Order: sequence, then structure tokens, then C-alpha cells
Amino acid sequence: MVTSRDVAELAGVSQATVSRVMSSPAKLSPATKARVQAAMETLGYVPHAGAQAMKTRRTNTIGVVVADLTNPFYPEVLDELSRELDAAGFRVVIWNAGGGSHHDALKAIREHAVDGVIFTTATEDSLELQAAIEKNSPIVLINRVVEGLECDQVTSSNTDGGAAVADYLLAHGKTRVAFIGGAQNASTSRERGRGFLGKMAGQGHAVPEHFRFDGGFSHDISAQVTNRLLSRADRPQAIFCANDHMAFGALDALRAHKVQPTECWVIGYDDVDMAAWDSFSLTTVRQPSREMARVGAEMMLERIHSPGRAPRQVNFPCDLIVRGSTELAGLSGGNGTGSSHPVA
Repeated sequence: MVTSRDVAELAGVSQATVSRVMSSPAKLSPATKARVQAAMETLGYVPHAGAQAMKTRRTNTIGVVVADLTNPFYPEVLDELSRELDAAGFRVVIWNAGGGSHHDALKAIREHAVDGVIFTTATEDSLELQAAIEKNSPIVLINRVVEGLECDQVTSSNTDGGAAVADYLLAHGKTRVAFIGGAQNASTSRERGRGFLGKMAGQGHAVPEHFRFDGGFSHDISAQVTNRLLSRADRPQAIFCANDHMAFGALDALRAHKVQPTECWVIGYDDVDMAAWDSFSLTTVRQPSREMARVGAEMMLERIHSPGRAPRQVNFPCDLIVRGSTELAGLSGGNGTGSSHPVA
């Protein structure tokens, strides 16, 4: 088995210099670094990851906590995160938030099993998350904002996006509308609902309680809620869902009842790739999820390399993308890429 001592002898340097090539290459001259790397390649030397972690206190591993992987938003974010972190030399470990795995992620960072954790789902009541941040653990929130947490956070203009949906519906005479949100301790659902419901009420068309639902960000729950709405004599003219995953559930329920887009509009939030498929052609609020993931990865890398810097919050603007699920009688209503309307 080739050891660092063998590499040092071949390169004509000390073992400490070999270690510095792997942990702090910037401290060495280019010539020394090249000589050691050439010796490694000649001998086929592979550093032991565990030993390196003990020396550098780094694992080159980032944990990512997601929610429901059946929601296409999360695979899209994971794809971009993995791409950015891999390019920086980091592996990605994924935890699904169900079953208390966020506790496992925070335990991993306490035990230095990972160098940092990116949360794509987090709630206001996570005391464990608060405690980790107070200990200066590298933590980044993507698509979530938790007030009072001094950590890096990246999100989109959720309140403005919800208000833009209300403006669009009211501009087309849709005043009897329903809202299917997620958990209130999730900032995305709370802010989107605040923008939407606030604008509807401000224009004299408050959404009644019996037209407001917690869909749990679930396709199936949203479909069940839509079935209940369709059983009413006063069916809604439109349904706004706080994410695309629930909007797909609403569309599936409407189709099962043979309700046409001209009879009941559906609007989602996120603009996942599936939203543009002809089978859905979903009108939705587009947030730049891949760009948010890219910035979140950059924040994590900055936090690892510069742990003392002040935390940042980045808020991206959104666009309302109009497609066929808000079809007007006699008009296509847009499909495919749809027409884009910037959210103020």
C-alpha cells in the first residue's frame, strides 16, 4: 500500500509538505506542488478520506435536507446544488425531512460528519436549528426564511408573487376563488397566502374561510380538497395553489370530473419543468429555483471558507407565467413556455 512517506521520498520533500499539498496547497510554491502531485500520480497514491478529515477538520461533504422528493421542485434544486458543489470538490449527502431526518442532519454537523448543511425546508419552530446556528455551524436556507435566524438565506418574492396572482384573477373577473396552501410554519406558504389573500381582501373580494385549505404541499391532499370544492353548489371560479405539486393535484381532480379550464382556472407556484408540459400547461408564478440553488451553494462555500463573515439574505424577483390552465373562452390562454408577466 502506497503511503504519504513513499510520496515524500519520491518527490524529495517531507511528509508535512505532502500533507500541505492536500490541505493548504496555496502555501506552497507551484514547483513544489507540481513535484508532489507528479509523485502521487506516479505511485497511484490515494489520500485516506478519514485521515484527511481528522487533520483538516473537513470532510468535503455537504448535507442537503429536502422535503417530499415526489415534488419536482426538490429534484430540480438538488440537481443544481449537486452540480455546483461537485465542481468545488464536495460530495452531497441527502436527507429527506420526513421522519425527523433534519435532526440527523444537525447531529451530523455537530459531530463534524459533514462540513455544512443546506436546508431547502425549515420551519419557524426549529429550536435545534437555532441552537446549531448559535454555535456558528455552516447552515444555509434555500426557499425558506426563518425570522431571527442569523444565517445565510435565499428565497424569492413570495408575498409579491401571491399578490400578482390575485391581481391577475381579479383583472379577469375571477372573484369567487379558493386558496390551497401548505403548513403555516413554512415561510413559503405563509407569505404566498399573505400576498394573495391580502390583495383579494383589499380589493373587496375576501376569500371566505370555507375556500381556504391546508393542502400540506401534497398532490393527493390537493386533489381531495378540489373534489370537495367541486361538490359545492358555489364552485370556485379559480383555485390558487401555493406550489405546482398541489396545482397538479387540483388539475387531475378537475379532469376526473371533466371540468374544463374555462370553467375553473388553476394557478400554481414555482414553475417546475413539468408545468410547461402540454399535459399540464400550468399558469404559475416562476421563481428562479436553479439560480436560487446556485447562490445557496455559493453561500455555503463562502461560509465554510470564511466562517466569520456576516450572513446574507438574497431575495429573487418572480414572474407570472400564463399558460392553458387559465384558459379564456375562445383563446388558447398560452401553453408551453407561456407568456411572462414580471411581478412587481
